[in-house]
Amino acid sequence: MSLTIALVGNPNCGKTTVFNALTGSKEYVGNRAGVTVEEKKGRLKGNSDITVVDLPGIYSLSPYTSEEIITEKYIAEKAPDVILNVADASGIERSLYLTTQLTEKGIPVVLMLNMWDYAEKKGIIADAEKLSRLLGIKVLKTSASKGEGLSEAVRAAVEAAKEPYLPNLGFYGRQTENALRQISTLIKGKISEKQTRSAAVKLLERGSGGLKLDLKEQEKINEIRSGLSRSMAADCEEIIISKRYDFIEKTVKECVVKTKTETTATERIDRILTGKYTAIPCFLAIMALVYFLSAGPIGSFLSAWLTDFITNDLGEALEAFLVSVNTADWTVSLIRNGIIGGVGSVLGFLPQLALLFLMLSLLEDLGYMARAAFIMDRFFRFFGLSGKSFIPMLIATGCGVPAVMSSRTIDNPAHRRMTIITSTFMPCGAKLPVISMVSVLFFEGKWWVAPICYLIGISAVLLSGLILKNTFIFKDTNAPFIIELPEYRMPTAKNTLKTVYERTSSFVKRAGSVILLASAAIWFLSGFKITSFGIAPAENSLNSILGSAGEKIAPIFTPLGFGDWRAAVASLMGLLAKEELVGVFGVVGTAESVFNGGLEAFSFLIFNLLCSPCIAAVTAIGKEMNSFKWTLFALLYQTMLAYTVSLIVYQLGLLISGGVHTQFTFAAFAAAAAVLILFFRAVEKKKIKVKSR
Repeated sequence: MSLTIALVGNPNCGKTTVFNALTGSKEYVGNRAGVTVEEKKGRLKGNSDITVVDLPGIYSLSPYTSEEIITEKYIAEKAPDVILNVADASGIERSLYLTTQLTEKGIPVVLMLNMWDYAEKKGIIADAEKLSRLLGIKVLKTSASKGEGLSEAVRAAVEAAKEPYLPNLGFYGRQTENALRQISTLIKGKISEKQTRSAAVKLLERGSGGLKLDLKEQEKINEIRSGLSRSMAADCEEIIISKRYDFIEKTVKECVVKTKTETTATERIDRILTGKYTAIPCFLAIMALVYFLSAGPIGSFLSAWLTDFITNDLGEALEAFLVSVNTADWTVSLIRNGIIGGVGSVLGFLPQLALLFLMLSLLEDLGYMARAAFIMDRFFRFFGLSGKSFIPMLIATGCGVPAVMSSRTIDNPAHRRMTIITSTFMPCGAKLPVISMVSVLFFEGKWWVAPICYLIGISAVLLSGLILKNTFIFKDTNAPFIIELPEYRMPTAKNTLKTVYERTSSFVKRAGSVILLASAAIWFLSGFKITSFGIAPAENSLNSILGSAGEKIAPIFTPLGFGDWRAAVASLMGLLAKEELVGVFGVVGTAESVFNGGLEAFSFLIFNLLCSPCIAAVTAIGKEMNSFKWTLFALLYQTMLAYTVSLIVYQLGLLISGGVHTQFTFAAFAAAAAVLILFFRAVEKKKIKVKSR
């Protein structure tokens, strides 16, 4: 018999850990809210007839946030056979609001008090049997991280799915229950009996329950709502919420005992890490340590060793082998100069990425990421963003794709769109090889080059927030900031290593697929030319197909200091994959032969840090924006800002060094300013019409 079990619970309750344990999946688990942003499916281990669905973490079924909409829509339309409601055993009172809503859906519910062992260490003891009687559903204690109680929970879910289920009645008191009965009678026959209770609550609460009602029926419901509001001197939605909390408070008093009242370790640590005067210094110190360890002496040494091993030792050995077996010269050149030169130059930076992923994974597992969002909220709000925007931006230091997707955790639509537009300004793991290349070749490998690049990314985010919030699209974006601060927990080696493995393997797969093909294509295009007789070997790279194309677009970048065709081609190839910026130089020539000095190289670096991200991130932006015009707006804005900032840096650098006529510099600035002004005036006049999804 096929069966569908839906996992529903608050953010950070261990729901994804439950999902992985039940299905054998390897979904990412993080000690913060918003890890799951869309439904995930898997088959139960040992029983392929049972499907387990992991739904986004939510606090209630009120359809306000994107997660709540996804979860409620799934429950209403897909109607799973049973719901496994995962609750944090150390926060039962907070979790039960969602539970009371789920029990009204007409679908069997089994409540899992997850992490019960951790709760008992805190002195929280719950009477599962008594709680089960009061809620009218099966309640079990589990510890998903240790695999305890999961088989019992699944067994209880399967048994519950077989039994007829009617919602538990009596949450709201005599007057409210009487109003619900009247509405239930009115809508009888318009919806299944199991869903009547939930629909009646919605109609009473908000005047809408997703049903098609005629005018007379709607007037009757409005009359019932008005009568209840007058008699109880409160709005119907307020009445429903208040009654739920009254029931929850009473239930918790009867079923939960707290034996310890002393200050917890989390509270003591938070006095420092989230303190009024210590939060920002601690945050800056932690971030500096992360990037010093990953991009500093340790990471640089390991990357230099690996790069030398791949491009020199491995490359020479492979070339010698190919020559010994009489391989054609063009094949040797393709493998040695094209594939090894391109892919090897990118893979060489894998140690730095692995260290960065390790540091970020440890911080997420510890529970610091939610604190970072809390700390940055007041600062970000000044620039038109939310503290929740910080987490996508931090994730973007690993990869822009999950960063864009994680913006779904931001409730405010304006904040969410602004975060999508700006999060990819942060240097991702794919941009790290470019940063390292410029640092090593033009700044003697100084460790501070990488932090400056991250500072530029953050500055671009904040500057963009100021610009965008003052256009008509993003005005009036203030919204309350609510985020759960999870308990600090020691990272588990298994989860941390799995996260690092998944992220680094994703990078390696890209190098072994997209970048490999791109490097081979660059080798071909830079080694051959088109003649009247067809394709022939080129005398040099400049006369090649790639060189001819690069010469035509290079003038666009001349005001930025890198008008060389190779730099222009590298910038275009970076739209495919940012790592390929390094791969191009690995095939067509070293960066030292392209740039005259550090200023040109730094301008090139800034442009490619801030311009449109790789094609994978662009696809994610299109999916999350759900609008071609919004996506186009984002890409145009990113590229224009990148061009303007790079232009200013290069021209100011020349002006300071006396290397250019002053009037040309001012003309370049004026042109950039004029383009930006015209762009935003077009937006203000709605010549660019962008619709919210």
